[in-house]
Parts: sequence; C-alpha cells; structure tokens
Amino acid sequence: MATILIIDDSPTDVRVFTTLLERAGYQVIAVSSAEEGIERVRADLPDLVIMDVIMPGMNGFQATRTLTRDPVTKAVPIVMITTKSMETDRVWGLRQGARAFITKPVNEKELLSCITDLLPSAT
Repeated sequence: MATILIIDDSPTDVRVFTTLLERAGYQVIAVSSAEEGIERVRADLPDLVIMDVIMPGMNGFQATRTLTRDPVTKAVPIVMITTKSMETDRVWGLRQGARAFITKPVNEKELLSCITDLLPSAT
C-alpha cells in the first residue's frame, strides 16, 4: 500500500483528501505546515506528497523547492493542489519540482489519475 503525505493547513481539505485517498486504498499521513511536512518527508519518505501552496510560514512553492533539491527527498513526487489558478502559478510550481499541479476544487478522478500516473505500481 502506497503512503501519501498531505501537507495542507486546511482541516477541511485534509479531511476531504484523506477520505478520497483512503477509499482508493492509500495510507495517508497529514501535517498542517510546510516545515513539518519537510521533516516528515525526510523521516518517512512517503511514496507521494500532496502539497498546498498557500500556508502560513513557508509556502508550498518553497517547500517543494526544498524537497526536490534535497538528495534524500528529491525522488518523492509532489502534486501541488491549490486555489492559485493562474498559468504563471502552475509554471512556477512545476519549475520548483512539482510533478503535477491541480487547482481546487479538486476533481476526484483527475487526482486519482494523476496519482496512478506518478505511482504506476502503487495501491
């Protein structure tokens, strides 16, 4: 069973994503800050990270850049999920190392398809 780490400061979004992912057969861990998320990725090396962008303190762009430049965590795929829907935000997120960029509200099929593409042998 693949493990997915959710890094998002919204309890509502975390609950929605957790329910969706657990129903699809994934193990889910959730943290509410980018700083805590970086530490959890380093400690647990999850199979995939779902990263919010807008969070207090370090934002998701900064956290993604930190994780994708770290030799220990750079192989962990990151899916950015955010309300930021400008094309420049998507391009910037991908330039920071995210493997996918999805805008909220999230389409369940789109998210699961994205995860399947990034983790073809998971579940």
